[in-house]
This record gives sequence, structure tokens and C-alpha cells, in this order.
Amino acid sequence: MSSFEPVILFFLLGALAGFVRSDLKIPGVLYESLSIFLLLAIGLKGGVELARYPLSEVALPALWVVAVGALIPLVAYPVLRKLGSLSRADAGSIAGHYGSVSVVTFAVGAAYLARLGETAEGYMVVFLVLLEFPALVIGVLLARREERDMPWRQVLHEVFAGKSIVLLVGGLVIGWMAGAGGIAPLDRLFFDLFKGVLAFFLLEMGLVVARRFGELRRAGMFLIAFAVLMPLAAAGLGLLTGWWLGLSVGGITLLATLYASASYIAAPAAMRIAVPQANPALSIGAALGITFPFNLIVGIPLYHRLARSLHTLGV
Repeated sequence: MSSFEPVILFFLLGALAGFVRSDLKIPGVLYESLSIFLLLAIGLKGGVELARYPLSEVALPALWVVAVGALIPLVAYPVLRKLGSLSRADAGSIAGHYGSVSVVTFAVGAAYLARLGETAEGYMVVFLVLLEFPALVIGVLLARREERDMPWRQVLHEVFAGKSIVLLVGGLVIGWMAGAGGIAPLDRLFFDLFKGVLAFFLLEMGLVVARRFGELRRAGMFLIAFAVLMPLAAAGLGLLTGWWLGLSVGGITLLATLYASASYIAAPAAMRIAVPQANPALSIGAALGITFPFNLIVGIPLYHRLARSLHTLGV
């Protein structure tokens, strides 16, 4: 229990409150404020750390990470189509969700490592930003590859001008330009309060998961199994990629966490415009109802343990 991340207990509290139908609610304006804070804080911290590295040192690993990450939706799609017998629209939408990444899962992974005193490469946030959108484009192409009336302008605007990308990239650039010294006066706001804000956010996520769980249960056992097994397979890909790139134990853990996570913020917004015929209850239910809590409770500690084993064994 000593390595258990306490903020996860807030998520479990929210889920319990939702399942017992408590009247506990997080005001919508507060939820929106918390998400803005987390996205900006993650970007700022990543930018400060990125300033410590030459850009030439980050470019090649980033290219590899994105290229390997693109395999996830390409593998997920035929599994969903052939084994799950899902429609092309639903399979493409879900594949896009699972190829993209969850900022909150990444934040919990970083908090877990910090609790253990484990460090990771600062440019991991760059990977987070870059992995946000390629899979969404691939998912849309898979879902609508035989159609010609693709609203690409709307889709790309939704992806690149969406809140998560604007705040993450904006924070990253600000942190990189200002450096550790320039950001120091803001440390108490963005860094010292980070875990407290994350705890509030996870409380709301627990409530949301409880509300979505019924939708996923109606989707059938295949999608529930997919929502667990696909992250494990993607995490394995992340572990091997991180080891091959020579990342630290913390870096390998976070890369595995990114690959294993599934987007439930940017992806639904993009798919709503690009693939309107897809059922959002399936993609959001799987990503948020099963994969998100699985990664928080089981996945992240498992990925860290496997990352340490890779280094210990010298595989």
C-alpha cells in the first residue's frame, strides 16, 4: 500500500458515490476550471523540463514514438470489425479513441512516479501532445475511407484548435521559453497545487464513470474485454519502444501509460463531427468506463513494475 497513489482514492470515492446514487455533484464551471488548470500545468512543467534538452535530442525519439503509436488504431480496427462485428463507423471511432491518449491518465502516472521518487524525461509531455491527434485522423480515415464528403476542415479545426491541444502546446511553449527560473514565481500555483486539483478532478471522473457504466454493460462482453486487453497490448508496445529508445524506468512507464490510455476528451469531440453515425456510448463507455479505471488501479503500477524488470534483466 505504500506505493499506492492516494489521488486514485478520490476517483474511487466518486465512483462509489455515483453507484449508490448520491446527490454529490461537481459544478460544471468548476470541472471546466479544473481541466484547464491541469492541462496548462502539465504543459508548463513539460516545457520547463524540455528547456533542459537540445531539441535535436528530442526530435528523433518523438518521431519514433508517433510512428509506433500509429500502429495502435491500425491494429484495433480489424479486431473491432472482425471479432467484435462492429460497424465501420463504430470500429473506426473506437480505434481512434484508443490510438489517442488521456491527459488525466498521464497526470496520474506522473503523480505515481513522483510518489515513488522516480524521475522521467521531461520531454514526455512532448510525446503526450504529439500522440493526441494522429490516431484521430487515422480513425476517421478507417471509418469513412470510402466516402468523399469528409468535413476535413471541421475535423482538423476540432483537433488542433481544441482546448486540450491549445493549452498543452501553449503551456509547453511558455514553459520552454521561460525556463525554470522564469516559471519559479508560479510554482506554488501550478506545481504545488497540482495534486490537490487532480484529486478534485478524479472525484468528478469517478462520478462520470458511474453514470457511463450502464451504457457499456449494454454493449456486451466483447467491448468490455477489448477495453482491458487492448490497453495491455498497447502498453507492451510502449514498454518495448521506451526500452529501445533508451528511456529511464520512469520514461518507459509513462510511454506505456500513454499508449495504454484512451482519449475521452479530444476524441469524442472530433468523432462527433467526423463520424456522426458512430455510437458515442460505445467509445466513451469503453474508454472512460473500463480503460480509465483499469489503468488507474491496475495498469500504471503494472507498467512501472514491468519497466523496472526490463532494466533489471537488461532485456
